[in-house]
Amino acid sequence: MSGRGVLVVGASSPIGASIGRAFQAGGDITVGAALDPVDRGGYDHTAVVDCATAAGADTAVRAAIAAAGRLDVVVLAAAAMPVGPVTATTDAQWRTALDATLGTAFAVTRAALPLLPDGAAIVAVSSVNAFLAAPGVPAYAAAKAGVEGLVRQLALEYGPRGIRVNAVAPGMIGDAVDDAAAGYPLGRTGTPDEVAAAVHFLAHAGFVTGVTLPVDGGLSIASPAAFLRADLRARWLT
Repeated sequence: MSGRGVLVVGASSPIGASIGRAFQAGGDITVGAALDPVDRGGYDHTAVVDCATAAGADTAVRAAIAAAGRLDVVVLAAAAMPVGPVTATTDAQWRTALDATLGTAFAVTRAALPLLPDGAAIVAVSSVNAFLAAPGVPAYAAAKAGVEGLVRQLALEYGPRGIRVNAVAPGMIGDAVDDAAAGYPLGRTGTPDEVAAAVHFLAHAGFVTGVTLPVDGGLSIASPAAFLRADLRARWLT
């Protein structure tokens, strides 16, 4: 079905821009919301608003409904990623990561759910960091893990209305560093358009709910030994 109303929160990032283009190409009416100005290339309407707040989330949801006449798809792509160990993570960094990522997901879904029609879809952009530990991102990992927990909870509670709630979990996106690419079974890192394609799929997959779909080039299926042992890595890449 085309002509749906689609709201993308976190629309100013490269992934957010690609998500907007994917839905727009399918004939949907797209509204992008973010803390920063949004590239209009993938969006029919944009809003600069803090969706981690109740007022900001409500503004974004109502802007989408005003633009399209309805709201059928909500994409939760906002995040903040402070880098550093736990002992170097400040209170402000911790709060920022949780508010921008998990807080925004909560505020927007709370504002949108009473206004969504039965059969609507919510798709969150999580990360492999939600279930694969990596050094230096404790606040980001915790926030993304929280998003996945919220996805499962919402899928259960709103399933009777036919509202599906899913997530995608990207690996490294938009980074062509050779060492990073070599750690992926596909032999490369991903692109924003590939994440957007997965989001678009989940928005249409009528009997899929409560899942997190890795968009990680096979990263999450590989044994850690394949990365850490030089002999196995050489065998893998030969």
